[in-house]
Amino acid sequence: MSRPLHLYPQYLALVAAGGVFGTLARYGLGLVLPAPGHWPLPTLLVNLSGAFALGWLLEGLARRGPDAGRRRLLRLTAGTGFLGAFTTYSTFSLEAVQLFDAGRQADGFGYLAASLLGGTVATFLGILAAGRRTERAPQAADTKDGAR
Repeated sequence: MSRPLHLYPQYLALVAAGGVFGTLARYGLGLVLPAPGHWPLPTLLVNLSGAFALGWLLEGLARRGPDAGRRRLLRLTAGTGFLGAFTTYSTFSLEAVQLFDAGRQADGFGYLAASLLGGTVATFLGILAAGRRTERAPQAADTKDGAR
C-alpha cells in the first residue's frame, strides 16, 4: 500500500460507520445509566468499558497476524470507529471541569483518578484477557487476509 490509510475512501467509510454506532451506543447508555449526585458515572463506565474493549480487540488482532485484510477492517471499524466514538475524552474533560467549578474538588480529583488510572487498568485487563483467549484457542487459518 503506497498511500496512508486515511487517503482511502473505503477505510474512511468503515471508520465513519463504526463511529455512528459507537456514538449511538454511548448516547443510549448515557440515558439509562444513573448519575448519582450528578457524579459522571455514565461517562466513567463508558470510558472504562471502552478501554477494556480496545485493549482486548487490538491485542487479539495483533496476536493473530499483521494489520491486513479482515483484521485491518475490524480494527478500523470496531476499534477506531466504534470504540473511538464510544469513549469520550472531551466529555470526561468537561465533566471534570464542571465538578471543580461547582466546588467539588474531592469529586473532581476522584473522577480524574478513576478515569485515568481505571482506564489504564482496564486496558491492561483487556490485553490480558485477549492474551489468555488466544493462548487457549487454536488459530484458524485466515485465507482472506491479504496485503491490503
